[in-house]
Amino acid sequence: MIFQTIRQQQPLIHCITNYVVANFQANGLLAIGASPVMADDSREVEEMVALAQALLINIGTLNDRTKESMLLAGKMANKLRIPVILDPVGAGATTYRKETVRYLLEEVHFSVIRCNVGELAAIANVDWQQKGVDSGNGSIALEEEAILLAQHYQCIVIITGERDFITDGVDSQWINGGNMQMTEVTGTGCLLSAICGAAYIAGHNPYRQLADTLTYYKKAAVLASAFTSDIGDFQIALLNALYRLSKDGEASCIL
Repeated sequence: MIFQTIRQQQPLIHCITNYVVANFQANGLLAIGASPVMADDSREVEEMVALAQALLINIGTLNDRTKESMLLAGKMANKLRIPVILDPVGAGATTYRKETVRYLLEEVHFSVIRCNVGELAAIANVDWQQKGVDSGNGSIALEEEAILLAQHYQCIVIITGERDFITDGVDSQWINGGNMQMTEVTGTGCLLSAICGAAYIAGHNPYRQLADTLTYYKKAAVLASAFTSDIGDFQIALLNALYRLSKDGEASCIL
């Protein structure tokens, strides 16, 4: 099982991320046996990413300082053939975010883009009403646009929501499951993006490994919701569920 494989490999995941979720991401990676590092200063990111097995770029609390660091780290990761994951948080909320995402996509090759439907719309230039960093409202041919995006950037595209969609531009599938409590606390999508970095390098079939990750992340949400209905406890329960899945695999899915 993918989380068990990650625990066995204990990869170092370099996260240039946002301060809202950094602690939750770090604890989530630790829960599945990965090692997080959250370095984002331009004076050290190139050296740090050279030590890592995957790089996450998350624009949730974007600023010019971290934008420079993202570019430097991304280029070094490409040079060293280290996979880079993009989480374009709130890409359509402001012009600055949209332009930064376009700039990064032009300058860095990403192995995975993990986003919600509103962020997909922003990248694909589809008219959409973004609600801050939440997905917002609009109309989009999700499958078609995700496949075109995957083909254009030669990467795997993951659109998460009530159902998740994953495509590498050739193969595609929908993944069901999960629990609505995942939408009621911050950071669950950002953590998934970080875990995608660990999953991408866990074997020789990144598409399959990421599809399995989406499946078991939704199972972790179901496990967490079975232990608490209190939203304040849900994040802790989710970390516990990820830990159990990484230690016991399918056996921990039996409630």
